[in-house]
Amino acid sequence: MSTSVHPPQPSQPQPTAGGIAPHPLDNPAWAALTGPHLRFAERVGLAARYRADVSPITALADPADPRAWADLAALVGPGNLTSVGGEITPPSADWRIEESGRLVQLVDTALRAEPDPEAVRLGAADVPEMLDLVARTRPGPFLPRTVELGGYLGIRQDGRLIAMAGERVRPPGWTEISAVCTDPEHRGRGLATRLVRAVAAGIRERGDTPFLHTAGTNTGAIRLYESIGFTLRQTSSFHLLRTPGAPPA
Repeated sequence: MSTSVHPPQPSQPQPTAGGIAPHPLDNPAWAALTGPHLRFAERVGLAARYRADVSPITALADPADPRAWADLAALVGPGNLTSVGGEITPPSADWRIEESGRLVQLVDTALRAEPDPEAVRLGAADVPEMLDLVARTRPGPFLPRTVELGGYLGIRQDGRLIAMAGERVRPPGWTEISAVCTDPEHRGRGLATRLVRAVAAGIRERGDTPFLHTAGTNTGAIRLYESIGFTLRQTSSFHLLRTPGAPPA
């Protein structure tokens, strides 16, 4: 696998009868769940989500469409929690927003993507260690089958997993780098940057462009990603909501 400095240029949204088609990264989870990640999807009409042991990510075809919210309520069930991204206005007060935050989306524009000689492929057998590392570092949601969403790489020291990164949401032409984390005792060695470059090399090799998300409050991570070749594309909101009604007894 050769080093790649300049990312491939993804195809631009194409005109449709009603105008320009939305960019896949404007609603990446929906684009993934109705495209490359269809096999992981549960869907009711205009709402979709990843299977419960894969990822907590949920998506609406159009957050401004009340029909999508009705489909989401049917998909998730009454009185349950679900995550929804984007600038949203729930259709009624029966939807309770439990938590909200800001999310930053960055895209690869000048990343030096290259394999790492110490990085090892992680799979199902490594999940217990991966879950332990995630529990100690809190990079974001990672569940028992998240590893199936794409390639995950790790670095071990004396046989112990001390850093990892991998792939999550995959809209057409793009792949999200996620679960970037390093054991607190081994930070400051550039392990996360090395793994991001290595994961990006695999993404580039199959013709996709890397992107990633981080919390808007995580200014250190934003500065790091921008310094290695990512560019801020957009800032949006994410919300944890409770669906209307009471759950069954």
